[in-house]
Amino acid sequence: MSSSARLPPSRLDRGFKRLSRAANHSLLWFVVAAVLATGKGPFRRGALRGLAAIAGASASANLIGKSLFPRRRPAADLLAVERRLSRRPTSSSFPSGHSASAAAFATAVAMESPKAGAVIAPLAAAVAYSRVHTGVHWPTDVAAGAAVGAGAALLTRRWWPLGVNEPASAYEHADLTSLQDGDGLVVVVNPHSGIGPDPSPRIAEEWPKAQIVPIEELGSLPDAKALGVAGGDGTVAAVAAIAAERDLPLVLIPSGTLNHFARDVGIQGLHDTAQAVADGVGVRVDLAQVNGQWFVNTASLGGYPDMVRIREKLEKRWGKWPAAVLALFRVLQRAKPLDITIDGDKHLVWLLFVGNGPYRPKGFAPTMRPRLDDGLLDVRYVRADRRYSRTRFFLGALFGALEHSRMYEHFEVASLNVEVHGPPISIATDGEVRERGNHFKFRSRSAALGIYRP
Repeated sequence: MSSSARLPPSRLDRGFKRLSRAANHSLLWFVVAAVLATGKGPFRRGALRGLAAIAGASASANLIGKSLFPRRRPAADLLAVERRLSRRPTSSSFPSGHSASAAAFATAVAMESPKAGAVIAPLAAAVAYSRVHTGVHWPTDVAAGAAVGAGAALLTRRWWPLGVNEPASAYEHADLTSLQDGDGLVVVVNPHSGIGPDPSPRIAEEWPKAQIVPIEELGSLPDAKALGVAGGDGTVAAVAAIAAERDLPLVLIPSGTLNHFARDVGIQGLHDTAQAVADGVGVRVDLAQVNGQWFVNTASLGGYPDMVRIREKLEKRWGKWPAAVLALFRVLQRAKPLDITIDGDKHLVWLLFVGNGPYRPKGFAPTMRPRLDDGLLDVRYVRADRRYSRTRFFLGALFGALEHSRMYEHFEVASLNVEVHGPPISIATDGEVRERGNHFKFRSRSAALGIYRP
């Protein structure tokens, strides 16, 4: 601190003061996150993970750390007037909340995108040093805050594991042929499923001989050598069902908001698909069915469909994972337990989740599939037959300890029969709410769908 105080006045003094104020209440990092969120893939994930890390770091440093370790801040007269903040904080000096948030955000972003992290790290370091330069923290406060922030970022992996760069494993497919200029290809396009422009012009440019069909004409598709789809997971599921029934390979063009299935298969964009179609290479993957209806990602009963709807309403304002926690809390608060029989055994549950293929992590926040060739369903449900089951489940989800909770069951099977006792209820598949019923028969269909993949 004394070494910093002896520095001669310079133009940097005003800059550090402005930077320190800009980071108040993490406003600087919210702006940076908003910029990163305009990108895709690791940039958007980095922004969301960074905000989640800030929430943990801020609570740890400001609510817990400062209460447990009261410490006086450096005396104002140690510095020249030009370097002092006009409004000096009055809370405990240890640890530095600004440093905790800065380190949390930079570390979390770097975990998803090392390139973005390398750009943000110097800014985070400057924010941390600014607290010493302006005389409101001791160097040890900043070091401790940075350690808290980095730890909070690393802990986000308990709830949200890092994405894998490798696509899910799949079966070999030796029967695919090259479709030169899209000859024999019919592409179903849903221009309203994403946030970008209509992909039809790019598709027509890539495959001039392909026939492009709007989603409204899905029920009357012409004969084809392969079916293509450009849209989100709901659109993909509808076209994949037709491709599986006709035993046609699927040309997958991700253009929705989330594109979970395309990500797991290993298709990042049109360029990946175009390369695979030109080379005539691909794989076969498992699909799943419930009462004969195909789904590519997940199916769910109980409050899960409501949780998805509430999360989608909140995520634009709060971000995906904070919105998911709020949605889960609201659903569990209002939900009524389901009296169901699963493969002959009676259960009382709040939510039932069935995934096409084993998902990871094992907690109730499935985010990725390492395999699409296991021939298994991923089954998870929340028990409602124990005291305070909702509260215990929510706390387990909040602290990333669901795999050890007695309120939560997880297993993998090839087929599953579920009978709901009482009034018929809705089932949601791939984010779309379907018809009501009392009997639901799930089964995995091994190697049901061929997909062009580089």
